[in-house]
Amino acid sequence: MESAARRVLTKGLAMAGTVLVWLPIVAPLVFSVSRLAQVRALHIDYLMPAELFPVALVGGVALLAAALLAHSHRALIGGSLAVAVGLLLAGMVIAVVTGLASGAAEPTGWPVVLVASTLVAYAAGLVVLGVAGVALLRRLFADEGGSP
Repeated sequence: MESAARRVLTKGLAMAGTVLVWLPIVAPLVFSVSRLAQVRALHIDYLMPAELFPVALVGGVALLAAALLAHSHRALIGGSLAVAVGLLLAGMVIAVVTGLASGAAEPTGWPVVLVASTLVAYAAGLVVLGVAGVALLRRLFADEGGSP
């Protein structure tokens, strides 16, 4: 039988982790909409999810800990976290190797497309991780009938 303290810890980690993982995805959209109201032009900071990587990493680790404690959604959460981190690191390595990061190369052609693709795939990995967090929360609260 699982202790009440462990259930509360698992739910707390899952809730905090889910919020932190979704933050880098939702924040650029919220800021873009607020900017749209001010200047009547839509500007989306597509680099913000990468800039907020530390927040997403903390959230992903919290989700992974909750999944391990709950013995549920471990593969999906662990796999999507690993893929997201790997894609972001791959994009950074590609930017350094091609000279985009230092400014030695013009931001044109296939290197830019490749780096941008890794950023999009990283964001998609965060979305999968966030959806997995929501699924974990649904399971945790369904198992307890909604009580903490």
